[in-house]
Amino acid sequence: MLKCVSPVDGRVYVERPLSNGAAIEAALAKSVSAGAAWRATPLPERQAVLTRAVAAFVAKGAAIAQELTWQMGRPLSQTPGEVRGFNDRASYMIDIAPQALADIQPAAKDGFRRYIRREAHGVVFVIAPWNYPYLTSVNAVIPALLAGNTVLLKHSHQTPLCAERYAEAFREAGLPEGVFQYLHLSHADAETAMRDARVGFVAFTGSVAGGAAVQHALADRFVGAGLELGGKDPAYVRADADLAHALENLVDGAFFNSGQSCCGIERIYVHDKLYDAFVDGFVDLTKKYRLGDPTKAETNLGPMVRASAADFVRGQVSEAVARGARSLVDASHFPANREGSPYLAPQVLVGVDHSMRVMSEETFGPAIGIMKVKSDAEAVALMNDSEYGLTAAIWTKDAEAAATLGAQLETGTVFMNRCDYLDPALAWTGVKNSGRGCTLSSVGFESLTRPKSFHLRLNT
Repeated sequence: MLKCVSPVDGRVYVERPLSNGAAIEAALAKSVSAGAAWRATPLPERQAVLTRAVAAFVAKGAAIAQELTWQMGRPLSQTPGEVRGFNDRASYMIDIAPQALADIQPAAKDGFRRYIRREAHGVVFVIAPWNYPYLTSVNAVIPALLAGNTVLLKHSHQTPLCAERYAEAFREAGLPEGVFQYLHLSHADAETAMRDARVGFVAFTGSVAGGAAVQHALADRFVGAGLELGGKDPAYVRADADLAHALENLVDGAFFNSGQSCCGIERIYVHDKLYDAFVDGFVDLTKKYRLGDPTKAETNLGPMVRASAADFVRGQVSEAVARGARSLVDASHFPANREGSPYLAPQVLVGVDHSMRVMSEETFGPAIGIMKVKSDAEAVALMNDSEYGLTAAIWTKDAEAAATLGAQLETGTVFMNRCDYLDPALAWTGVKNSGRGCTLSSVGFESLTRPKSFHLRLNT
């Protein structure tokens, strides 16, 4: 049985039976059977069905937001943003599909007709995480369906209702049966499904270890996998930065969703001219958070997903302090903070360096280390000193400087004066241990299709 234990109060919020081998076989057979007709469906009709599905989903936004809070702990004051983000991304991908999926026409050649067509893989197996359960899965589910694939979704055991909400919206929109399905699966059975010859592509979002497991499962098959993995995303505050703006955005970038964001800010480098003022301002804003019951309107910092995750962050912080770092936030300032529980006070550390896990290992929680730097070159070297490369953010008034520094950064996305954000018009991708492949933008459709060339000789 799948049991979703709510971090809000520790009770079992959702319980579902796990699918077995027979259910996997039936789902794959149904996906393949439905695939031919769906691929033959004209793109405008696919767009219309998915537009109706998005509308059906958004219409239930209040209930979806509430159950999301109970499943993974994000405050109810913030979970409606996930519904809005789902709508924005899905709508954008539906709109650009005709251009993204259009035939590629090389230069004209007398006597020949030549073009490259994007064809569906067949069955796309999507494995989605709990931290942004809709905003991660929508990146693959909607464009995969637009491209003519069928989709089989396995959602996190922490957020099983998200898979069911997809199915509900697609059913109300009139999506043909078998085009989208979900299964609640164990890790072992998920690997079994991936290995099946009927799966043409795997879209995975999760940990580095999980990505390695996907690679291992697919090692004997020549199929693609998109892997969006971990991050240890840095920010650099230059001497010319707007201090107030940098503080507001970086505190939010570090602590939104209790720091449980793949592209959340996990380490900050500040030019020495602004360092003292930045640290003071960062601590002041951090102390204004209200940690507590995420179903209450006044709460803006909820529990972490589970007690073990909070204990992991506590361990990183304790180790850093033992090695000379200083913690600047007294946890007693947050009465809801409780040892051994998912409720964890935010923490700000100074006197840190890259020998400490809190500056090198993904934290995925509300703790941030801040280091002083003397130059752009020092900041770039430290930002690149990581096994991860998802996003990096630069705060400056000089766009040319940001572009120049950004070109030197080993990362999938470079931000200037913002962070922790996905623009659906831009490619979402990572380097190093942050994964491979791409979602969003017109480029995101490329991995969900395969190119097929047509070379037609007109005169014989």
